[in-house]
Amino acid sequence: MLSKKQARAFFLGGTTVTFLIFIGLTIFSFGKDQTHKENITESVVRGKHLWETNNCMGCHTILGEGAYYAPELTKVIDRRGEGYIKAVLMTPVSWQPNGRKMVAYGMSEQEAEDMVEFFKWIDGIDLNGFERIVSPLAKDKIDN
Repeated sequence: MLSKKQARAFFLGGTTVTFLIFIGLTIFSFGKDQTHKENITESVVRGKHLWETNNCMGCHTILGEGAYYAPELTKVIDRRGEGYIKAVLMTPVSWQPNGRKMVAYGMSEQEAEDMVEFFKWIDGIDLNGFERIVSPLAKDKIDN
């Protein structure tokens, strides 16, 4: 059993070591640029604007953020391909893959291309070895 003095020293030592590790990891994480912001083009910006104005995050997640109604879209270009994404975005008819209704956006060719460029930029973000960032609640929604 530890005396009060030993317990206090153990607590303060452990707290100090943990704090120093936390500060070190924080400095390390700020030292890396994982977003490849130099690759942001006007098309990527327009795609992000379309993502926001159409409230895509109301149904989909991207980088683990958003709703869990529809599939996760991080690395969607790798999984589905550009042609599929453009076809989905440009279709004038709403459809229901796996019983979940997808809004018919009827985007123009340029708008669909801008969304694809936004998804490509997202796909290029360094995820530290994780293929996708997925909530456990969304795992069953991927690729559906």
